[in-house]
Amino acid sequence: MDLIETNLNGLPLMTAPHIPFPHGFTTRFGGVSGGIYASLDLGENRGDEPEAVRENYRRLKAALGIERLCFTRQIHEATVRYVTGRDAREPFDPLPYACDGLVTDEPGLGLIVFTADCVPLLLCDPERRVAAAVHAGWRGTVADIAGRAVEAMEKLGCDPGDIRAAIGPCISRCCFETGPEVPEAVTAVLGQEGRAYIDGPGGDGDKYFVDLKGVNRALLTRRGVCPEHIAVSGECTMCRPDKYWSHRATNGRRGVQAAVIALS
Repeated sequence: MDLIETNLNGLPLMTAPHIPFPHGFTTRFGGVSGGIYASLDLGENRGDEPEAVRENYRRLKAALGIERLCFTRQIHEATVRYVTGRDAREPFDPLPYACDGLVTDEPGLGLIVFTADCVPLLLCDPERRVAAAVHAGWRGTVADIAGRAVEAMEKLGCDPGDIRAAIGPCISRCCFETGPEVPEAVTAVLGQEGRAYIDGPGGDGDKYFVDLKGVNRALLTRRGVCPEHIAVSGECTMCRPDKYWSHRATNGRRGVQAAVIALS
């Protein structure tokens, strides 16, 4: 199952048809930022004009019909934090904690994570009404942050068989070139199954290409999420720097996109 492009109140978002709650993966389109940040930049520390970023957030909230957002300072680890309305903040407000996953059972609270090649994941349980948003760089991926998110949802009463997940646009196997440390970490967490998500080494003997989407999907299914309940974006951020922010494609001169979900 792939994601579909949806226009919500003038804002293009990539969405998963099987997730019944307000959610989306943003693109570069629909905002007011200029220059290298054109046009929907959601980064608070990339150098964009703060007022433009605030307007971009206003548009995102309006598109999804939410008023409150829960942010986190991402550190490429595998901690998933339970949050409530007390954790909501506005852009550019200080953040008192750091983690790479957020989970809640509180309606109307938007969970937001940021990427520019890393893997964004959105999860929900329509039965128990729990949602999670996850940022998975390669280090978070091999530390099984996807599985940690499922565990956090189980603690709130979820059955993994009821969880629906979406893996958003990120750098894909075609472009995620790495040294041996990434394949070694993938096989450490998945065993020989991990070889299915690795190409290489190349002709120089030490370059590989790794499918982080596939690894995260495998880790979700290991935790009991049904394969037919997982949507996976077919797009690569590095192949499509016209549509998505890509750290590698821009050598770091870029804005930020987001993945957002809120319980209705």
